Amino acid sequence: MDFTNVLQGPVLEMWDIVLAYLPNLLGAVIVFLIGVIVALVLRSVVEQVIKLLRIDDLAQKLEIRSQFERFGVSLHIGHLLGWIVKWFFVIVALIAATDILGWEQLTSYLQEIVLFIPNVVIAVIILLAGILLANFVQRVVKSAVEAAKLTSASFLSGVAKWAILIFSFMAALVQLEIAPDLIRVLFTGLVFMIALAGGLAFGLGGREQAGKLLERLRKDISSDR
Repeated sequence: MDFTNVLQGPVLEMWDIVLAYLPNLLGAVIVFLIGVIVALVLRSVVEQVIKLLRIDDLAQKLEIRSQFERFGVSLHIGHLLGWIVKWFFVIVALIAATDILGWEQLTSYLQEIVLFIPNVVIAVIILLAGILLANFVQRVVKSAVEAAKLTSASFLSGVAKWAILIFSFMAALVQLEIAPDLIRVLFTGLVFMIALAGGLAFGLGGREQAGKLLERLRKDISSDR
């Protein structure tokens, strides 16, 4: 038996398959490389726009960056948005490439990743908005408590601030679909705990201050009359 003739048939068939598949492979590589180039350019554009708008300076003034730094995270909004934009278009280019190659399962998986990216953006927005709201509420509560001449202004304002921060963090986790049922249970328990602690604190330690506040209010009403 001539082994050369036996092997020649399968080798030629494989070579035909490679030649037939080669245009798709080259097309997929070209599409992916173009997508990567576009992604890098758009990342640079986003970072430059954020820099021109001085968003990071605004975040520093609003104490957003300092809040992340307390957790050991160095926040740079320009780099963060640029990173998200870059990987969004890289994955889109990869989807186009896998679709050309006919890899349907991988294409479907990557499409799910792309559809999940908006959730990440919304979660980041929730965290940033939560930090802004927490800092604002802290100042308002502290000013109101100090104006009422009550004690523990820093403590109460701190509780209000961290309650909002924790709620924002939980809301971001729910948006990311990370153990949403568990987060909802923890959220409900936290609300109940804060309400109970506030009620006990007011009932046990705030009776005198509450009496003074009501007496002051009564005098103000009487003087208006």
